[in-house]
Amino acid sequence: MAYSTKKGLLLYNVYRTLTYALSPLIRLHLRWRISRGLDHRCRWPERLGRPSLPRRPGPLVWFHAVSLGEGMAAIPVIRECVRKMPNVNVLMTITTMSAFEVLRNWLPSEIIFQFSPLDTPSSIDSFLRYWKPKAIILMESELWPNLIMRASQNGITLALLNARMSEKSFEVWSRPVLLPLISLMLSKFSLIAPLSTEQGIRFQLLQAPPAIISFSGDLKYVIEDFGVNGRGGKSIDDLRLQLAHKQVWMASSIHRGEEEIILGVHTTLMQLQPNILIIIVPRHPQHGREIAKKLEKEGQNVILRSQHKKLKPETNIYVVDTLGELRHLYMLTPIAVIGGSFLPGSTGHNISEAASAGCAVLTGCHIGHFSHMVLEMQRLNPLSVLQVSGKMELEKTLIQLFTNATLLEAHRKAAKEAFSRLSSDIVTNVWNLLNSRIFSKFAAEETKII
Repeated sequence: MAYSTKKGLLLYNVYRTLTYALSPLIRLHLRWRISRGLDHRCRWPERLGRPSLPRRPGPLVWFHAVSLGEGMAAIPVIRECVRKMPNVNVLMTITTMSAFEVLRNWLPSEIIFQFSPLDTPSSIDSFLRYWKPKAIILMESELWPNLIMRASQNGITLALLNARMSEKSFEVWSRPVLLPLISLMLSKFSLIAPLSTEQGIRFQLLQAPPAIISFSGDLKYVIEDFGVNGRGGKSIDDLRLQLAHKQVWMASSIHRGEEEIILGVHTTLMQLQPNILIIIVPRHPQHGREIAKKLEKEGQNVILRSQHKKLKPETNIYVVDTLGELRHLYMLTPIAVIGGSFLPGSTGHNISEAASAGCAVLTGCHIGHFSHMVLEMQRLNPLSVLQVSGKMELEKTLIQLFTNATLLEAHRKAAKEAFSRLSSDIVTNVWNLLNSRIFSKFAAEETKII
């Protein structure tokens, strides 16, 4: 084990040297991302570890998530921390612009919100030196060597919540040349809470100490309803009224190429149900605008959400190009088809939001780490999630649901009940783990100082 640790340290020093040497190129890449609108034009210095907000007195806990889904999953835990530890400052960082634009409006006002630092030595050191966190809570798969090793060297306690590792990443880290590095990094954590048994096994195979692995449930079951602002709420209510006399289904989190499958199915459904309308919610808003533009050129009756136009009687396609409204849009449809799951190489998306809204939930077969969520729900009730192999089976299943009201209602009820059972007590479980493994440590340190 000592040899493995030495090899891990050697590999880390190589990584640190490389990221130091490549820092100028990484900064150039950051400027390119800014020019493309992929990073914030004004707040980009935060990515280099330069703060834009003051550091308040007192202990600080840093939560980090890469994108919107992980950030939303962290918020219930953050709220619990604020409630249980009112004297502790909470810092949250995010990486993507889409997550920043949505979360900045819904985070509790007392939360410090910043962009995450790049994993270069200078950015990480600058960030840690300024914020001085007592603990760092990482979400899902944010395993960055400089961040983890420098945090450990500074005596900062580390936790990984909803811990997961894709099959591809697992294969890479399992290679003999990299295994000592990931083993060393995982040894620095005080808590790893995997989102499934399969994920827990992967972390053990990567030599994470068994004593730090504890299960608490998948935080994506407890993503909160942020609500919508006044104008947004009225818009959703108006849309609900306009859809009252339509047969509606939704395809959400659609990736490029999947719209061809979805629209092909919708064309068949329109021949059987002329009064049918589909709500298409692409993963990225720009993709939605491209879909709408293409459909308009083809003479389709399509409306783009950002244009705030009223539905016409002949409208049969509604394309959403906004962020942060998905949970509310699910309330408008009895059927939700979850994208990112129909093309090889896809890894699925969160199905629990649709289930919580009482939709009949359908997904493709390429669902990656979301397979555990599908299996959990199906174990409770096989009707809760329907997996289809492709276009033909999706078409057949939708026809069955639209023509059999009893069957549709059974699937909707099963999904909602499965979600309800799986989402109970998760935040409490996570809090108890964090409190015993993480927060109690620096609370004891504060007591010693006093």
